[in-house]
Amino acid sequence: MDKKDVKKLSLFAITWPIFIETFLHMTLRTADTFMLSKVSDDAVAAVGVSNQIVMFLFFLFQVGATGAAVVVAQYLGAKKYNEIRSLAWNAITFNFLFGLVISIIMICFSGFFLSFFQLEKELFDQARIFLVIVGGGLVLQALMLTLSSIIQAHGYTRDTMFVTVGMNIINIIGNYVLIFGVFGFPQLGVTGVAISTVVSQFLGLIVNFMILFKRVDIQLKFKDMIDWQKDRFYKILGVGIPTAIGQLSYSMSQIVTTGFIVVLGPELLTTRIYTLNILFFIIIFSLSLGRGTQIIVGHLIGAGEFDKAYKEGMRNLKLSMLLALGAATLIALFREQLMGIFTDNPLIVYTGATLLIMGLLLEPGRCFNIVLGQAIQAAGDARFVMMCSFIIIWGFSVPMYYLLGIHWGFGLFGIWIAFIADEWLRGLVLYRRWRSRVWEKKVLVKHEKKKIEVTG
Repeated sequence: MDKKDVKKLSLFAITWPIFIETFLHMTLRTADTFMLSKVSDDAVAAVGVSNQIVMFLFFLFQVGATGAAVVVAQYLGAKKYNEIRSLAWNAITFNFLFGLVISIIMICFSGFFLSFFQLEKELFDQARIFLVIVGGGLVLQALMLTLSSIIQAHGYTRDTMFVTVGMNIINIIGNYVLIFGVFGFPQLGVTGVAISTVVSQFLGLIVNFMILFKRVDIQLKFKDMIDWQKDRFYKILGVGIPTAIGQLSYSMSQIVTTGFIVVLGPELLTTRIYTLNILFFIIIFSLSLGRGTQIIVGHLIGAGEFDKAYKEGMRNLKLSMLLALGAATLIALFREQLMGIFTDNPLIVYTGATLLIMGLLLEPGRCFNIVLGQAIQAAGDARFVMMCSFIIIWGFSVPMYYLLGIHWGFGLFGIWIAFIADEWLRGLVLYRRWRSRVWEKKVLVKHEKKKIEVTG
């Protein structure tokens, strides 16, 4: 694929590999948990606790990765290929140094971070070993995220998908060999999972560098790694920091919400977990459509084709919401059978089935919010998305979770109503922003504005 053709890729061509890649990323830890469950519950708990810390740091690495993706997409659209190399290597170097610092901190202070969880000694020791190894390898994850974002921005989403497939296979084989001690290897349990994770990431990183050099054709020049210019970093961090803050804010709100649900009792907490597992595919689907939209819109905006970018965003929004509604309808039709896969508890089945019906409103709203948020970020207007998310979540949504769920006694149904209101309210605010076209003033590549009429 030529660089000049990258922005002509269809939403489907870009999105389906992202869907598979995202699905594999999110299910990898499920595979770890399943295989460790054959060893002991303590092993599962140790890895679970450590992964909470790892996932928090994962969001921090989005600063360089997301910023680089948006900036590179716009510069590709503007056909400023020489500047892309410098931008890419600046982002890679930044996330490498940031990841290296985080890795050193994890190695030196893993015990300190785990002490907040008040684990028993045996559990603490296992969790610490895992965190030292995987936390020490976070520099690899920081680089992986940045490289994947740059490669995907060029339209090579299938390449990063194949890398993720390979990493998953290596990780699962490594888990089997090192957890259970087959083929003459030692039986390492939690340590084996940690080693397998880091080795698969290291091998995936090497392949991603090969793709960057050979397929994307971004060559390594030492001066690009050390020639840091304020303007480049302002653009990268100007998108990356607000995006990371928005993601962290949403994650923290979900932790608070889980605390509210705990008050309602273990059965309703279990219901939420089962329901989210069933809706898992639609959530990944929405995230993938949002990412695909971000890449396409970023290229068009970089090319100065604002009218086309606007209409592409609106077209993808309508298509995405219809697909999300269709998937939610299918789940609602088989709601009781799906809940029955997890449990035969009548209260959990009834409550979960009702929540899945409510998903007919929730999932199109979630897709609405995600796709428009990614499109606006693609224009460089990430701060607005962050402020919208932060103000609505903490000023409206979290209080409503408590009021409807706990104070007014509607329980999990009340919290789900608040979920629906949250997604649609944020989506409508972002819709108004997209319609206003204020985002055109936030574009990162300076050029004369073009007006292109598009029929249909």
